[in-house]
Amino acid sequence: MAKTTLWTKNYTLLTVATILGAAGAVAGNFALSFLVFDETGSPFAAALIFAIQVIPGFLVPLIAAPWMDRLPRKPFLVLGDAINGAFYILGGLWLMFFPFSYLGYLAFSLLLTSLSSFDRLAFNSLYPMLIPAGMEQKGYAIAGILYPVLEVVMMPLAAVLLDTIGVAWILILQGALSLLAAFTENFIRIKEENRLHEDAPSLKLWARDIKEAVRYLKGERGLRSIYSYCAFSGGMMMGYTPVLVAFFRTAAGMTTAMYSLFTVAEFAGRALGGVLHYNINIPPKKRFGFVFSVYNTYDSMDACLLWLPYPLMLVNRALCGFLATNSATLRQTAVQQYIPEALRARINAFEGMINLAVSSVLALIVGAIAEMIDYRLCMTLCGAASLAFCWLIIFRNRKDVSQIYLTQKTAVETE
Repeated sequence: MAKTTLWTKNYTLLTVATILGAAGAVAGNFALSFLVFDETGSPFAAALIFAIQVIPGFLVPLIAAPWMDRLPRKPFLVLGDAINGAFYILGGLWLMFFPFSYLGYLAFSLLLTSLSSFDRLAFNSLYPMLIPAGMEQKGYAIAGILYPVLEVVMMPLAAVLLDTIGVAWILILQGALSLLAAFTENFIRIKEENRLHEDAPSLKLWARDIKEAVRYLKGERGLRSIYSYCAFSGGMMMGYTPVLVAFFRTAAGMTTAMYSLFTVAEFAGRALGGVLHYNINIPPKKRFGFVFSVYNTYDSMDACLLWLPYPLMLVNRALCGFLATNSATLRQTAVQQYIPEALRARINAFEGMINLAVSSVLALIVGAIAEMIDYRLCMTLCGAASLAFCWLIIFRNRKDVSQIYLTQKTAVETE
C-alpha cells in the first residue's frame, strides 16, 4: 500500500495551466493599473473601474452556478480560459491602433469581468475534485504559493515591459498564455456527474436550485461570517490599491520600480508562507486562533503602512504576505471541505457575488475619500475599518466560525 500523492496527472496539469494563466494576469493587471492612472490622473477613476464590475460579477455567477452544479465543470473551465485569452489579444490589438478611451475601457472591463467570473467559478468548483483525499491542505498550500511566486518573478519584468514594449503587447502576451492554459486544461481526465437529465432545463429548475443554496447559507452563520469579513477586507484592499499606485506615482522619492519591489516583498512573503504551510500541518483545534490573529496583524499593518520609511514598508508587506498565505490556505481548505460537493458552485458563486458587491462599493468610497485627504491617512482608515469589522463579525461569531476550521478529511491510501 502506498500513500496517496498530491501530484497526480490531473492535479499537475491544472497547476501548470494555473501558472500559465496567472503569469499573464500578473503582467496584465500591473500594466492596466498604471494605464488607467496615467491616462486619467485620478484614483477615483481607477476605483470606478472596480466598482462597475459588480454588474457582471453578480449576473454571471447567479446565472451559471446552478447549471455548473448539474453539468461537468471541466468544459466550463477550458472554454472560459480560451475566450478570455482571445479577448485579451483583441484588447492589445485595439490599443495598438486606436487611442485610449476611458469609456471604452469601462466596457472592456465589464466583458473581462464576466469572463473572469465564469472562469473563477468553474476553477473553484473543479479544483477540490482534483485534490486526492487527505491532501487538501497541501493542495491549497500549492495554490497559495503559485501566484505569489509569479508576482516575485513577473512584477519586475512587468515594470520593464511596461516601459519597453507597452501595455498593448503585454495584453497580447497575457492572451496567448491564457490560450495555452486552456489547451493544457483540455488534457485533464475526470469523470463528472451530469445531473441535468434528472429534470428538464427550465427557469423553474434554476430558481429551485438557487433557493436550495440560499436555504443552506441561511443556516450557516459561520460561513456567512467568514464571507462577510473577507468581502469587507477585500473591498478595502481593492479600494486602497489605486491609492498605493497614486502614492508611488506622486510622492517625493517614490517611483514605479519602487512600487514593483514593494509588491514583490509582499508576495515573496506569501511564497515563503506557502512553502512552510505545505510542510507544516496546523492542528484543526488551533486553526481559528491562528487565522484570527493573522487578520488582526494584517489590518494593523495596513493601517501604519504608508507612514513607515520605505525599507520598513518592504518588511511590513513581507510579513503580511507570509501570514496571509497561511490563513488563506487554512480558510480555503476548511471551507471547501465543509461545503457539500453538490452545492459547491452555487455557494462559491454567492461568495464571489458578496465579495464583488462589497468590494465595488468600498472601492468607490475609498477612491472618493482619497480625492479629499492625504493618501497615507486614507490607507490608515482602511486598515482601522477592517480591524474593527474583524472583531465585530469574526470574534463575535467565533463559536460558529471555529466549527468550520475543525473540518478535516482523513487521508486515504491507494495501491
